[in-house]
Amino acid sequence: MQDMRRSVSILALLLTIVLLSSCGGYNKLLRSNDYDQKFKMAVQYYNENRYTKAIQLFENLTMHYRGKENAEDISWYYAQSLMKESDYYTAGYQFQRFTRQFPYSERAEEAAYLGAKCKYMESSPYTLDQATTKEAVKALEQFTEKYPRSTHIPEVNGYLDELRDKLMLKEYEIAMGYYRIEAYHAAYISLQNFINQYPESNYREEAMFYMLSAGYEYAINSTDEKIKERTQQVINDFDKFSTSFSNSQRITQAQEIYTKSKAKLAQLEEKEMSKK
Repeated sequence: MQDMRRSVSILALLLTIVLLSSCGGYNKLLRSNDYDQKFKMAVQYYNENRYTKAIQLFENLTMHYRGKENAEDISWYYAQSLMKESDYYTAGYQFQRFTRQFPYSERAEEAAYLGAKCKYMESSPYTLDQATTKEAVKALEQFTEKYPRSTHIPEVNGYLDELRDKLMLKEYEIAMGYYRIEAYHAAYISLQNFINQYPESNYREEAMFYMLSAGYEYAINSTDEKIKERTQQVINDFDKFSTSFSNSQRITQAQEIYTKSKAKLAQLEEKEMSKK
């Protein structure tokens, strides 16, 4: 038992020495001026999937090899390493930089695609601000315009569909947020814009119903000067809804809004007649 413990202790010591010497060798390499060896080891680390070490070396090499023979390879491997480490923001920037520095490279199209894909990977969930999603859509659209015959087009179109659906859902949630807090005028305008912007949306029926409901609530709480005009708009909106979705599960609720609107309009007209 004592011999076994001694063997384990010796093995642990040897592993520690190897690790320390390895780290020391790597740090020494980082500080050295042997750029050829740095490049060789950076590529080796990349091929071994040791991207953190590769990134540090490629980053170190970037300035030294600018405009030189290995500059393209270093730029390419650096961006790839960053992407494989899921640093999509920096990777996207490096791929874009690659396309600017090496526009005639055989890798230029792939770099443009990967740069756009990094933007896609950065896109925030629809519940958050969608600035990154809009940037991704722009980058992917620019890729399709520049490389319309690329083999990546089907994949890019899939990304675009996903991102546009996310933007659509965000717009709908914003509009419904206004409705939930009873900001009916803002809800009406937002839902109307949503319907116009996304005419093929799966949320169209629901959006038209809630626009009708928001319009009614807004109308009946308006001043005397505006209530007639706005109630008439509710009736017009009902006609559009019932024409588009006559079999809707919400048609009964919509008809109730229509009936109350007609009654309110008749009441207003009667009141006007009595004043004459």
